[in-house]
Amino acid sequence: MFWSLPVPRASSKAKADLPFVSIIIPARNEENRIVPLLKSLKKQRFDGFEILVVDDDSSDGTVAVAQSYGAKVLPNNGAGKSAACWYGAEQAQGSWLLFLDADTQFDSEDGLSHLLEFYQEKGARGITALQPFHTVKRLYEHISVIFNIIVVVGMNLFTVRGTKFKTAGSFGPCILCNRDDYFVSGGHKKIEGAIMDDLALGEAFLEKNLPVRCLGGKGIISLRMYPEGIGSLIEGWCKSFAVGSKSTHPLVMLMVILWITGSFTTLGALVSSIIQQNPIAIWLSGILYVLYIVQTAWFAGRVGNFKKAIFLIYPVWFAFFIGIYVYSFIRVNVFHSVSWKGRKIKV
Repeated sequence: MFWSLPVPRASSKAKADLPFVSIIIPARNEENRIVPLLKSLKKQRFDGFEILVVDDDSSDGTVAVAQSYGAKVLPNNGAGKSAACWYGAEQAQGSWLLFLDADTQFDSEDGLSHLLEFYQEKGARGITALQPFHTVKRLYEHISVIFNIIVVVGMNLFTVRGTKFKTAGSFGPCILCNRDDYFVSGGHKKIEGAIMDDLALGEAFLEKNLPVRCLGGKGIISLRMYPEGIGSLIEGWCKSFAVGSKSTHPLVMLMVILWITGSFTTLGALVSSIIQQNPIAIWLSGILYVLYIVQTAWFAGRVGNFKKAIFLIYPVWFAFFIGIYVYSFIRVNVFHSVSWKGRKIKV
């Protein structure tokens, strides 16, 4: 189900000069989250880029913060993320476009150049998208652990079959493409209104026979999701998860279902054997429980810095996943609306 998660690795050969890059950051009320990204961009050794922060009708100090770090701020009048990205691309001066979510940040001074060199080495065509390494700091943020694993698995590219399955689209927080391919595909203008804009953008590129490469961002780029609290976390995952799962290949989805089911049946077998005082059953089900701890922690280590101790009670995190997924499914398929950052979005 989750065989590997490669990260961009450029060869040690000498690189040709990299082109000028436009970094486009759509932002709505990101005053408290955008600073680490802007700081990390200031520290990059490669400096052939411009920073365009497209302000999506923020009511906080997002504009002032962005300007204080030398970013050019473009007003977008609340038209939404896709419209903000499209407007930023229209105003961009760079040959390559790098779309970044405001809550991401580069993890080293060479993070940006490593990404750009990898894209160049692959022919500088289509999309190279990274799923940032998830940074957690508070206990409630661990609720996201199963979601983070399945978001990656659900892209269809990281099973034992490798890239034999068609990708579900593109990762969203970090998308690199060249300017010509972006406009040929229709870019964010074509997918305006899509809830899962990242998946839809990947599909738009694939329709034009442009490659879409999805990789992990460990060691290159990271993000901290939903630091505002558990309410924001539930709202954020509800917004996207039930809709995004429709793009997952049926065979991959089956493997995910079996994995989740196994997490609960393993717990049930252990509890049952303890109640029945069956030593052999306790021993066998205990081994299975420990193997699930090891496997889940191993998977999680690829996508974030989750504390190893939390996996001793891994069924709790699977239960949170099921609960939020069911809530999301009801909101999408019964009420046909979700909420995000003060907006009610029809689906």
